[in-house]
Amino acid sequence: MAHTVPGSSNGSDVTITDADILAARGAKADVDPFVPYAFLVEPEHAASGRVEDVATLFLTNRECPFRCLMCDLWQHTTDAPVPVGAIPAQIDHALDRLPAAQHVKLYNSGNFFDRKAVPIADHHAIAERVRGFETVIVENHPKLCGPAVARFRDLIAPARLEVALGLETIHPEVMPRLNKRMTLADYERAVRYLRTHDIDVRTFILLRPPWLSEAEGVAWAVKSVAYAFEVGVQCAAVVPVRGGNGMMERLADSGDFNPPSLASMEVVLEAGLAMRRGRVFMDLWDAEQFTTCAACAVTRIERMHRMNLTQQIEAAVPCPTCGHGLS
Repeated sequence: MAHTVPGSSNGSDVTITDADILAARGAKADVDPFVPYAFLVEPEHAASGRVEDVATLFLTNRECPFRCLMCDLWQHTTDAPVPVGAIPAQIDHALDRLPAAQHVKLYNSGNFFDRKAVPIADHHAIAERVRGFETVIVENHPKLCGPAVARFRDLIAPARLEVALGLETIHPEVMPRLNKRMTLADYERAVRYLRTHDIDVRTFILLRPPWLSEAEGVAWAVKSVAYAFEVGVQCAAVVPVRGGNGMMERLADSGDFNPPSLASMEVVLEAGLAMRRGRVFMDLWDAEQFTTCAACAVTRIERMHRMNLTQQIEAAVPCPTCGHGLS
């Protein structure tokens, strides 16, 4: 079944290239290749069913070669590969300053198994630092899931390896226009490989990427979560699409992008949890930007935070100011 892409110019297929995305950017931040650009510990509903602490390390790394349309992670990356020893040094820097946690995320603004991002020569040193955690979670592009992933799984044992893959959306016209250079077949192949090799999988789903209306954004996010569970993913993190990378501002100016509402975030989280197929999280970073009613914004965000932790749907927050939750 064919689907038109709302908001495109006369319905035509507008191609956005690497050059377009680069031309829309601002400057990168000044980063140190031996220091992570951020790190924190936060609670998460673990696969065990318990709420446990996760140390999340945002590693300073080479820019991802897949320049996705909506990505803003390039802002804290280097132009050249980091030297051997830099990533282990960054892990030491963060873990020396963080409280103890049961799980660790090594997020490197790109792909952990890109040889030009995390040197294979560092894999043993990285494993020595993280194998004491119950779970080690890394990000990777579906096209880069192969034998190196299984070898790293063995290096970190007894910790379990979990790989986070960006599915983004299964919308047949929007997905190829995100510049991700991936098909659903690529994605399914990656999930199948990982699960066959006893590696856990979580995925990222976009809520309202460009060219979709509010209602379409919700519908396709829910469809994408259901698809991910169907192919074998165990955890889905829904990410409301934000501005801030230059290209999204250009699309907003042309009428092709608007960020989702807080209500849409609530609907998608509830729908995902109701599936009971796996863990579902709504990304609440800077969620205040999606609000329109100051009277209920904080309590509604807090409700979603509790739902992330409990994986249980709570009653909607009623607001006499905007009418939310009263009908």
